Amino acid sequence: MRVLPWSMLCTVAFASPASAQDALPLPLDYGAAQERLLHRSDAIEASAANLRGKEAQEGATRTLGRPDVDVEAQLLQYQKTLYLPLGSLAPVAESFGIRDPLKFRQERTSTRPIITATMPLYAGGQISGTQAGARAQVAQAKADRDIAIDNALVQLVHAYYGQQLAERALGIRRDVLEGLDRHVADAVKLEQARFISRAQRLQAEVARDDAARAYEQAIADLATANAALAGLLRAPAGVRPISPLGVDSRPLAPLATFKAAAEMHPQIARMQALEDQAAAGVNIQQSKLRPTLYGFGQYNFDRRNSLLTDPDWSIGIGLKYKLISGAGRQQQVEAARATVAQADAGLREARTQLDIGVTKAWNDVEAARKRFLLLDSAQVAADENVRLQTLSYREQQATSLDVIDAQLGRGRARIQRAQAANDYVQALAQLLSLSGQIDQMPDYLARADKVIP
Repeated sequence: MRVLPWSMLCTVAFASPASAQDALPLPLDYGAAQERLLHRSDAIEASAANLRGKEAQEGATRTLGRPDVDVEAQLLQYQKTLYLPLGSLAPVAESFGIRDPLKFRQERTSTRPIITATMPLYAGGQISGTQAGARAQVAQAKADRDIAIDNALVQLVHAYYGQQLAERALGIRRDVLEGLDRHVADAVKLEQARFISRAQRLQAEVARDDAARAYEQAIADLATANAALAGLLRAPAGVRPISPLGVDSRPLAPLATFKAAAEMHPQIARMQALEDQAAAGVNIQQSKLRPTLYGFGQYNFDRRNSLLTDPDWSIGIGLKYKLISGAGRQQQVEAARATVAQADAGLREARTQLDIGVTKAWNDVEAARKRFLLLDSAQVAADENVRLQTLSYREQQATSLDVIDAQLGRGRARIQRAQAANDYVQALAQLLSLSGQIDQMPDYLARADKVIP
């Protein structure tokens, strides 16, 4: 079987046939990939746009205590009838044929340009409640944006180092296949020299065919990983990760350190914002039980054509109180208080779940770190076993199955070691995310002193 060169595999995986010659994968270390993601992620941009909208809404509530000024212009066609009692002059007027009372009727067209201003003096707490609710919505939008960033960065770690793992797995599968190809070639020669049986040669070919199928699957897995990372970073030609897959052999900081940092997780800030919104809702509902006091003023710019009942100008103070409402106002207050209790319970639950998640992630990181270190000696032993079994087979001191098992065992050990390194990185990303420190991921990755070549 023909094994494709590694450079050709990268070209096929990263670029389409039409663009393979003029587009090369973009080389990025993890820090650069993270920066690219933060500037190109549509999910992050959507949450940022939501935050901008909430900030604009909050800014609009800051002027709720200022007066509202309205300009109004009306064109009227009207008729007015007036009756004037003559009183003691009625007998005299009657002698002249004038009826009592005098009747005047006027029909005319008039304009009414007026300006009206109203200003809340006391709203029962509705204005302050609305402003507090708007501020809480901004805090929630900020938390939602931070959660979107956290999720995107965890996804980046999964895709970036998932591609690294797929590349290592493909390289290992290729080495296993090449080793079994050599073993089959040796088996054919030994069979021809009548040193081994046909069955032993067939065993070698069956193992080689299994390795070929695993190799083909590894090619497909790498192509999928390439597509995932390229799509995440909006890089049509693909991405070539240059930050190695590795492990920091030193233990993590104590678990309590990460648990304390988890209080800064954006999910906590989000739940606190929801609690603040619920508290503002209670204030707004309670304000409906109180009277409102407001000042007002009006000025008429066309006094000549104004109606008799229209003042030239007026100012005053108004008091408004709703005696009866179709909606149960007290029940609305109770409903708002129940929402506060719900938000408070949600906050406590979020803290509990974060505590559990941090504990699990911390244990997963440590387990992967220790497993990786233990696989160092297993890798050395597997390499030596392949060498010894190959020599023994050529000297007729070992069977074909012994060589096959040694080859597969070495490949298995190498893949397990790469998988342990990837498990370490993925668990570390989860730990930093749950403890509100995902932005420090590049610093942690830079500390790796054991890398997969």
